[in-house]
Amino acid sequence: MFLHVLEARYIRNYVVWVRFSDGTKGEVDLSAELTGPVFGSLRDVEQFKAFTLAYHTLTWPNGADLAPEFLRERDAVTV
Repeated sequence: MFLHVLEARYIRNYVVWVRFSDGTKGEVDLSAELTGPVFGSLRDVEQFKAFTLAYHTLTWPNGADLAPEFLRERDAVTV
């Protein structure tokens, strides 16, 4: 079974609340992931907040995206 992000909401700073197709949901802090040429620009909170859901995961206008499996593995996600 493929994992999908079904819903996502901006919470604060670099924290997003997500709900997955396997029933898990919770807050994911992505502050440690925002490095490098693609993700570094998302340190600007206004750019970070511009995420959308596309292809069942979080995507940003600059082309950055994070796989649902990666998001699901973050410690803050709870059932």
